Amino acid sequence: MTATWRFSALADRHRALGSRLEDWNGMGTAWTYDKDIYEEHAAVRTRAGLMDVSGLRKVHLVGPHAIAVLDAITTRDLNKVYPGKSVYACMLNDRGHFTEDCVVYRTGPNAWMLVHGSGSGHEEVVKQAAGRNCAVLFDDDLHNLSLQGPLAVEYLQRHVPGIRDLRYFHHIQTTLFGLPVMISRTGYTGERGYEIFVRGQDAPAVWDHIVGEGAELGIIPVSFSVLDMLRVESYLLFYPYDNSQMYPFADEPPGDSLWELGLAFTVSPGKTGFRGAEEHWRLRGKERFRIFGLLIDADGPAGAGDEVWADDRKVGVITCPCYSKLTGRSMAIARLDVDKAVQGAPLEVRGKSLAAKAIAHTITFDDPDKKKRTAVG
Repeated sequence: MTATWRFSALADRHRALGSRLEDWNGMGTAWTYDKDIYEEHAAVRTRAGLMDVSGLRKVHLVGPHAIAVLDAITTRDLNKVYPGKSVYACMLNDRGHFTEDCVVYRTGPNAWMLVHGSGSGHEEVVKQAAGRNCAVLFDDDLHNLSLQGPLAVEYLQRHVPGIRDLRYFHHIQTTLFGLPVMISRTGYTGERGYEIFVRGQDAPAVWDHIVGEGAELGIIPVSFSVLDMLRVESYLLFYPYDNSQMYPFADEPPGDSLWELGLAFTVSPGKTGFRGAEEHWRLRGKERFRIFGLLIDADGPAGAGDEVWADDRKVGVITCPCYSKLTGRSMAIARLDVDKAVQGAPLEVRGKSLAAKAIAHTITFDDPDKKKRTAVG
């Protein structure tokens, strides 16, 4: 395992399932288990899977200026976020380019929690909070377990009264198995799911209860790598793997606009003054590429980095491929030339292990109307 500075309280559970705990974001993370990845994918799509996503970083902001800090660094109008609600947001640099995405939770009148990945969220918070009446607390103890899939609510309703009434992007402070937790109606799978935020000392007990009791419903532990399959189907980007940090342009510094990534919807209508706002609006209509889907005529997955061709020229690159045994479809997220990011455009994938015809395809592939993740009752 790569040297890390953040401790996973579930390390022994992951090792027992065959993980070598590869590093992600400074924490040993179960990228794989000794289990068929397609079995894990099927569990999340048809039953439920339990995943440890504690490698995400958690930052608490407390004080009357906390909202001003978050308002300056994110694309959302946080005045509309009340205690018990959360919102998905992006962060930009001064060039108007994407540097991080996050979920912002309002936990009280002057209390917030920002959860982010491996981008620059940490640095942005520190810089904006300097000199303000805002305490910034980096919480490397708080773990989060993600229970995702159609039976997640069936299981949790046994232990959490009213869980069926918890709406999408809302959260509650409660207890689970007698332990204090925050449960959020969020996830990274496209399914109806819940994230359970729990103290490190309590994480093993919560994990063991769900794995043990959930077995009768077919709930199983799933590894981090299954997210790549799920996110392709559900159009969920993963910094920096879909970005120019991984697939750079010649003679240009890394950075992509929200227009190119399809994330401009995260800018609240009428919001100005956040970092990179003026450049964000200036870049509209100047896209160099677009994130789009591919539907590939193949009986297996393409490879990350495989080239996409049309009209005898390279027109894109695959950033994340996926093959679903449930649907028999080979799919991918790709960075395509703007003129080829059109539904049905004929394309060709040229990779080291796969050469196949394909078409450009709008994403999401699974549940495009997002009815599963937003279901009520």
